[in-house]
Amino acid sequence: MTVVPANDQAIAEAASRLRAGGLVAFPTETVYGLGADATQGRAVAAVFAAKGRPQFNPLIVHVADVEVARRLGVFDPLAEKLAAAFWPGPLTLVVRRAENCAVAELATAGLETIALRVPAHPVANALLRAAVVPVAAPSANRSGHVSATRAAHVLADFGSDIATILDGGSAEVGLESTVVDATGAKPALLRLGAVTAEQIADVCGIVPDRAFDGGAHPASPGQLLSHYAPRAAVRLNASSVGQGEGLLAFGAARLATAGPVFNLSASGNLGEAAANLFAGLRSLDATGVAVIAAMPIPQIGLGEAINDRLSRAARR
Repeated sequence: MTVVPANDQAIAEAASRLRAGGLVAFPTETVYGLGADATQGRAVAAVFAAKGRPQFNPLIVHVADVEVARRLGVFDPLAEKLAAAFWPGPLTLVVRRAENCAVAELATAGLETIALRVPAHPVANALLRAAVVPVAAPSANRSGHVSATRAAHVLADFGSDIATILDGGSAEVGLESTVVDATGAKPALLRLGAVTAEQIADVCGIVPDRAFDGGAHPASPGQLLSHYAPRAAVRLNASSVGQGEGLLAFGAARLATAGPVFNLSASGNLGEAAANLFAGLRSLDATGVAVIAAMPIPQIGLGEAINDRLSRAARR
């Protein structure tokens, strides 16, 4: 396992590794991704194996720009409108697979749709352009565990299982991309994320449907009911802290506790809280507490996505 600063040489070497069928962990503006050449079935299978991810759970395919995306998926007017508004950025669009789509069916879990994203992070974009292949890249963590927002998180989860980790610092957004089904006339939210439902409604002129529970055959990453979980149990909407519990705080009014504390945002800023969420869960988990008591988060804007992650982390 090598953690390397994401300079031009390291990016070029990582791109070569991807083309050769290897795995590369790299930063995006949302979280770190574990990438493989999406056109090589064996490489995609190695992602599932490394993560311990069920193969019925489709992967997001990252591309350098919308022109590449259009070669892989069918962009109806709704998809075009959303891509123009939010790409590059933290939005994934689920569209119908193009007739001659080169992406391995394993990456799309055999579905007739494909999840596509153009990331905004300069390292991710440079890697995609250097690799000249679409990259299937779920979050770089063990399946079901807390997502990685720093290179050190990736290293902690995978050890020597991945040869290359490009270190681009802490992820700016800290929550995975919002996923929208754009195959119909009306957008459908499949996963909450950094782009809010209100922003999507503003662009489309219509409130999106919500379809967060993927059941046994999810159409999108992040639809499994139990996900993003630390080793410790997570207790939601805590108004007090029990003995031996860690506190995931939010805002200036901190609950009384002698245990470890991680404040997502002392000022109550939801953007800051989102960026710190996964690092906070990992930090408290590392203290060895059996329970993480999470203070309430306002159910507005990014708070809805934060609460979605916490509720899935709390399920066992």
